[in-house]
Amino acid sequence: MTLVDAYENEHYLIPPPDPIDAILHYMESQDLSEQDLEPYIGSRSGVSEILNRQRTLSLDMIRKLHKGLGISADILIQPYPLQAAS
Repeated sequence: MTLVDAYENEHYLIPPPDPIDAILHYMESQDLSEQDLEPYIGSRSGVSEILNRQRTLSLDMIRKLHKGLGISADILIQPYPLQAAS
């Protein structure tokens, strides 16, 4: 079993999840609404912009989400694509 684990870790690395997908998964698993994220991200419009990928997470937001909700900072600091401006 140890050999299989070592082989898989070397040849089949699982990339960290997308930060926004991780936040959305956490919200769903904890039955949280966008309003529940306001203390960590800011205004209602700020939460919407983040979740709709119109704006990136700031370092302060990452710290608050990590400390307040326990979402791994390693996941939250990953780069992610933004929606193209329309």
